Amino acid sequence: MGEAGLGALLLTTEPEIRWFTGFLTRFWESPTRPWYLVVPVDSAPVAVIPAIGAPLMARRFGGEIRSWDAPAPEDDGITLLADTLRERVTSGAAIGLPSGHESHLRMPLADLERLRGLLDGRPLRDDAGTLCRLRRVKSAAEIAKIETACGIAGRAFARLGEVAAPGTPLDAVFRGFQRLALDEGADWVPYLAGGAGPDGYADVISPAGPEALNAGDVLMLDTGLVHDGYFCDFDRNVAIGAARPALDAAHRRLVEAVDAGAEAARPGATAAELFHAMARVVGLESAAGAGRLGHGLGMQLTEWPSLAPWDHTVLGPGMVLTLEPWIETAPGKLMVHEECILVRDGAPRFLSPRAAPPLPVIEGPS
Repeated sequence: MGEAGLGALLLTTEPEIRWFTGFLTRFWESPTRPWYLVVPVDSAPVAVIPAIGAPLMARRFGGEIRSWDAPAPEDDGITLLADTLRERVTSGAAIGLPSGHESHLRMPLADLERLRGLLDGRPLRDDAGTLCRLRRVKSAAEIAKIETACGIAGRAFARLGEVAAPGTPLDAVFRGFQRLALDEGADWVPYLAGGAGPDGYADVISPAGPEALNAGDVLMLDTGLVHDGYFCDFDRNVAIGAARPALDAAHRRLVEAVDAGAEAARPGATAAELFHAMARVVGLESAAGAGRLGHGLGMQLTEWPSLAPWDHTVLGPGMVLTLEPWIETAPGKLMVHEECILVRDGAPRFLSPRAAPPLPVIEGPS
């Protein structure tokens, strides 16, 4: 922050505030109240939050808490926030807001403009990537939480045959898998997507419909479940009834691509180099619209960096990544495979239980 000329950071979103304070609550689902954290360059952070959150914040955060009775549309904490910033930031020093890719500002625009007018010449500007650099390297405690989440998902995937079989509607599979994940120890399952079909699936983000699984289909589920505030993010493909040879071959190629990405994932390599290592295996090296083949992971389902040809972020120990190659299986159809790894000195460590090359088969009730 000092190198960037910042007198403080002003944070407004759930993962940034939680990263500094440990404030974990599902209450962020409500958009009614804004929440703020001021992180001065030379003193302890100050939470400026609605009074409803003060008791929980006090249990998780050892710093100062200033609160107001919210919601209060006429002045929803802005005067209190401005007073805090004027007190903690030297006149003329800049206040940094995360403003780059994958960031957003969680406060009304009118309140932002009002705040600018109350800061007596302290400009609001970009945080120069400070939060991005901090959060993309995980501590040992963070890595342990992510690995625990991966283990929970792995155990739920191992029980997929309990909820999926020929004739089972896809939406019932989705509901059943979420029950398995909770039974195995997930705190909640905020993300579950997937698809099924005889030649693959059309996309990897669709919700489930009532269509029944048929013998010969490939079923994919991709989950981002949460343990103690940290996500896993990986998928599994299974054949229903029997594995078609073409789909089994595609799955083997995807596992090979993940292995190639893991082999490239060494400190000093770039995110783009991992993309190219996987893209060569699945034939996407020069394909238009290849997108990205993985991303960072942590407090959010997707974080920095992107494993894409345009992202030249240098990898370092402590970064947690997903490797997510895809392959076309028929016109308009694809298969995708995803694993989670930890970058460390030497070869990376897989945090998700690795899938074997053969496409698993769920045969259904005997």
